[in-house]
Amino acid sequence: MNGVLNGPVLHVVGTRPNFVKAAPVVAALESAGCDQTLVHTGQHYDARMSEVFFRQLGLPRPDTDLGVGSGSHAGQTADLLVALEAELTARAPALVVVYGDVNSTLAAALAAAKLGLPVAHVEAGLRSFDMAMPEEVNRRLVDQLAGLLFATSPEAVGHLAREGADPARVHFVGNPMIDTLLTHLDLFDPAAARAAHHLPERYGVVTLHRPANVDDPAAARAAARALTEAARHLDLAVPLHPRGREALRAAGLDGAPGVHLLEPLGYVEFMSLVRGAAAVITDSGGVQEETTVLGVPCLTLRTTTERPVTVTHGTNRLIGPDELVPALGKALDGTPAAPAEGPPLWDGKAGPRIARLITQWLEHHD
Repeated sequence: MNGVLNGPVLHVVGTRPNFVKAAPVVAALESAGCDQTLVHTGQHYDARMSEVFFRQLGLPRPDTDLGVGSGSHAGQTADLLVALEAELTARAPALVVVYGDVNSTLAAALAAAKLGLPVAHVEAGLRSFDMAMPEEVNRRLVDQLAGLLFATSPEAVGHLAREGADPARVHFVGNPMIDTLLTHLDLFDPAAARAAHHLPERYGVVTLHRPANVDDPAAARAAARALTEAARHLDLAVPLHPRGREALRAAGLDGAPGVHLLEPLGYVEFMSLVRGAAAVITDSGGVQEETTVLGVPCLTLRTTTERPVTVTHGTNRLIGPDELVPALGKALDGTPAAPAEGPPLWDGKAGPRIARLITQWLEHHD
């Protein structure tokens, strides 16, 4: 056996969506008796975006917190590469598992590949076909570097096939983010969340953080204007992501009637609000998926999505700021809910499927 494969399975996480996706995989591998290491890059370093998620999701404390923090895309990725190279060299894992499409994901995959370490990508094959999105750049590159590609949807499998991925590398496993949602479903208490934030019985939830919506002041102003108008029809709870907080406040969202600006929320608190919402307005990929399973109407302030299954399923609609108010009106008028059955393999068992494939891979390479 190659000595490098004597090491643990090493998971790299850095942001809220990573934690939510990793939790069921880590738990399933633990049940299988697999030796594991968890490395937190610190890309999300606010305790409300990081520590609370480990506690609520039952993730083990990270073996290492690299504390990289924020920065420009190039600067942050460079810092991540240097820190992760040292970590991977010291730990010599048998397999590096990366999640999603953030800078931590790309840096871990690239550092591992340069060291000759095998990589598994959870959530492989998603494509928005918008190369202006940093996440699209990241996910495409990671899929080229990974030897194990775990896809959440048939569309993702198709994208990988068209890009020439070896079919033996590609596995349709379902969506581990939905595992986490279904595991914690009984903890989501909309009434308690509504009371905690002084919201009326009917309200919406807003999350915006994508560069296209918050980095450009004109785009941020357009989003803020649309949300201010929408809040005349429906009170809006807006947990402010650290990345977009100042931009949206400067754009005029602070103090608008019907807009409730909130600090970042833990997973259970946020999902409690989403579960009870009349509609959700977002630019987040994960929230598009979560609302699909919960049957909550979702309006996505983007021109593209890497999760088209949420649109074809009937819960999600892509809109521009000028379309928000009429689209919200349709959602509130009782547009038919999603089919009772969710997208294929979004059944809460993706984590065990991934764990089984990883353990088989480890045995094969022993």
